[in-house]
Amino acid sequence: MLSRIQFAFTVGYHFIFVPISIGLALMVVFSERRYFKSRIPADKAASNFWIKLFTTTFAIGVATGITMEFAFGTNWADYSRFVGSIFGAPLAAEGLLAFFLESTFLGVLLFGRKKVSKGFYYASAWLVMIGTLLSAVWILIANSWQQTPAGYAIEDGRAILTSFWAAALNPSFAPRYVHTIVACVIAGSFVVASICAWYLLKKRHLHFARQALVTALVVGLLASAAMPFIGHWHALEVAKYQPVKMAAFESLYDTQDNAPLYLFGWVRHSNGDPEVIGLKVPSGLSLMLGLSTTHVVTGLDSVKPQDRPPLQITFQSYHLMIALSFLFIGVMLLALVMHFLKRLEKARWLLWLLVVCFPLPLIAINMGWAATEVGRQPWIVQGLLRTTDGVSPVVSAGEVWTTLGLFGLIYLILFIAWLRIFLGIIRKGPDDVVEMLEAERASAQPAPAGAGR
Repeated sequence: MLSRIQFAFTVGYHFIFVPISIGLALMVVFSERRYFKSRIPADKAASNFWIKLFTTTFAIGVATGITMEFAFGTNWADYSRFVGSIFGAPLAAEGLLAFFLESTFLGVLLFGRKKVSKGFYYASAWLVMIGTLLSAVWILIANSWQQTPAGYAIEDGRAILTSFWAAALNPSFAPRYVHTIVACVIAGSFVVASICAWYLLKKRHLHFARQALVTALVVGLLASAAMPFIGHWHALEVAKYQPVKMAAFESLYDTQDNAPLYLFGWVRHSNGDPEVIGLKVPSGLSLMLGLSTTHVVTGLDSVKPQDRPPLQITFQSYHLMIALSFLFIGVMLLALVMHFLKRLEKARWLLWLLVVCFPLPLIAINMGWAATEVGRQPWIVQGLLRTTDGVSPVVSAGEVWTTLGLFGLIYLILFIAWLRIFLGIIRKGPDDVVEMLEAERASAQPAPAGAGR
């Protein structure tokens, strides 16, 4: 249990920064494209601003991601032995084909604006964003294989890769990848909207804030509106390949038709069987999964009690994720309508709402991962390896307590440092255009005679 808590803490902390990075990478591309076409100093300042925020977040995301991968070999040694043949390829590809691509061209964005052509610099922004998307590809291939294993054979108690493409394109990869990336875009849109709304409230950097806010609202609304359809696609995959997890999402005990869909509720046990006290849509789950009230949904009674996941955390995290996703649609739609009516800047309550919504997409994403991972229990690899059989037998509880405490302390320091730098960049805002022009004129002037001596 301690090893599970430690890994959940590590990966949950890591996934605070991943969505912000992916979302801001998209904003870097948008702003650099605008400057590439306009050559206006204000657009250059805007691009530099988003690059700074992206870099700060990217750096701490890398550090926490490395810690997470080390945990495979320390706390989860038996799991690593079982999946090593499968996970080796995607994790190596993530480092070679994604991380190096990101870090190399991020270096160009940070240090190469005056050293490379304008077209190459603009292309570098695209390559950084592509690198973030490729990184997610390989990590989600590995995670999805745990959910729906494919392209393997069991030899000497280990999963051996028999088909790379079958393992990579396992049944749950596509919906999980699209679901995750769109969620990251939503998170990035809210980060940008929050920053811009704060500038509008403080009457600072108004041109920059208005321009970026419109982009964030349009992208955020499109992504938020697409999420229910993407989530439905993902739910169909879960119901087909992990029916017990879907039953846990709705705490459905009996296999039945006319299965209800809960909007919210609380799971309790009555005579040993779980039941939900809450608001439900009669036959809603059957309709959602089979487009018919007579569609039979597999319940928790289809497996033994020891093969059922924890219900309360799975149910609550799943429903909180869904509730927040509909909140995002409402907030983005309302803000965009108010913008077109030219009332947004006067609606201070709505600007403050955008500001305080900053962490909500990150909470929704982590709730989604909680539902995904807890809902798979007691399996660490679905149907093949139990979580209790994947833990390292030689790591003591005291050692896990010690490292968990150290991680908590170090992560707290890192978070404070990141937050101070991130908010410091926001407080300063984009570079002053007048100062930028004066610096460019000074650098363009020839050196006075004798300056070389």
